[in-house]
Amino acid sequence: MAEKTFKLEVITPDRKVLSDDAMVSVSLPGIEGCLGVLANHAPLMTALGCGELDLRKADSSTDAMAVCGGFVEVLDNKVTVLSDSAELVNEIDVARAQESVRRAEDRIAAKDPDIDMDRAQAALARALNRLRVAERRT
Repeated sequence: MAEKTFKLEVITPDRKVLSDDAMVSVSLPGIEGCLGVLANHAPLMTALGCGELDLRKADSSTDAMAVCGGFVEVLDNKVTVLSDSAELVNEIDVARAQESVRRAEDRIAAKDPDIDMDRAQAALARALNRLRVAERRT
């Protein structure tokens, strides 16, 4: 018997990262912990944390992406992720992420009053998340 499926869309301000009608399960980082979604899940809206979004398709293939910030809506057998940033694991440029970590750490260490510390810390969190996701999947 075929597994029940639902639609997943992951959208950032720059692009639609993923749109697939054949999802079996999705695990994603809510701001209060990991959230799992299967077909026919109850309606839900929550803030998205920074972490790994894992997905399993009807053909049993799996994939992952690094996501950070935004919102998740589950409604009518559809999961919509509106994220500040999202990259599929095979799109992550590890060297670029390592450079982003170095740059953010330098900004934070400088303690320059002209530097927006919240922005620098958010950049560091995004870059470290991208590295974690890439390293777990290689």
